[in-house]
Amino acid sequence: MRLIRSLLFAPANRREMLEKFPRYPADAVAIDLEDGTPESEKAAARDQLPDIVAYLREQQLKSILLIRTNGPGSPHFKADITVALRASVDGIIVPKLETAAELAAFEGATPIIGIIETARGVANVEVLADQQRDRLAALAFGAEDFITDIGGRRTVDGLEVLYARSRVVLGARLSGLQVLDQVFTMIRDDAAFRRDADIGRQLGYGGKMCITPRQVELANEAFSPSAEEVDRSRRLLQAYEASQADGLGVIEFEGSMVDEPLLKRARAILRLFGVL
Repeated sequence: MRLIRSLLFAPANRREMLEKFPRYPADAVAIDLEDGTPESEKAAARDQLPDIVAYLREQQLKSILLIRTNGPGSPHFKADITVALRASVDGIIVPKLETAAELAAFEGATPIIGIIETARGVANVEVLADQQRDRLAALAFGAEDFITDIGGRRTVDGLEVLYARSRVVLGARLSGLQVLDQVFTMIRDDAAFRRDADIGRQLGYGGKMCITPRQVELANEAFSPSAEEVDRSRRLLQAYEASQADGLGVIEFEGSMVDEPLLKRARAILRLFGVL
């Protein structure tokens, strides 16, 4: 699965919202059978999935197309999986993923994104990611359900989820998986979203789950290298290659000593930009 900077959710029972997916620059979009769809409408929304997926394919949707099922503990889970696996989608999102056994219901090679959003899921994330690295395309951290599960209190600065947020990104990266950052619920505060996204990127996240089209634009910006980062990375690698030709190993570049970790970061930035 290609890199995801922005993943936009819309309720499975809101066709008028789903039909707008092709308008947005989201790297991935998700038809949400879980939190976004009321209990009374879940079955009907599930029945309509093949039709809306077909419509989006006819519209030449460029985004990665995903379905979020209900969680493994839900009575809807098995029916959701059955329909999702038959649909022409690019992958399935499984919320409240806690153990490797919960992925046993999936057959074939359909990519799976698991959302870690419970205390048990966070505690098991390294083992889960390691055991299922061939089944999982990515992991994501769900802060709202996590803080509810542990009985904490949500705050703007987010210190109450910092440990779990950090542990999920660590577990994903240890297994070479993509990892998506938490939803930000203050949908009208662009500055606060940018701050939260910047923290996610600093922690090691590669993209963010979004609940509005505006958040998609902000996430794409936050998780893309800036022009200054690209330029500096290019110049750093050029300087290093020149030093290698002169028989030098470690070099000084613009006041900093350059070693392998810095070179890896520079190469990663240029790959994101499409230069390498």
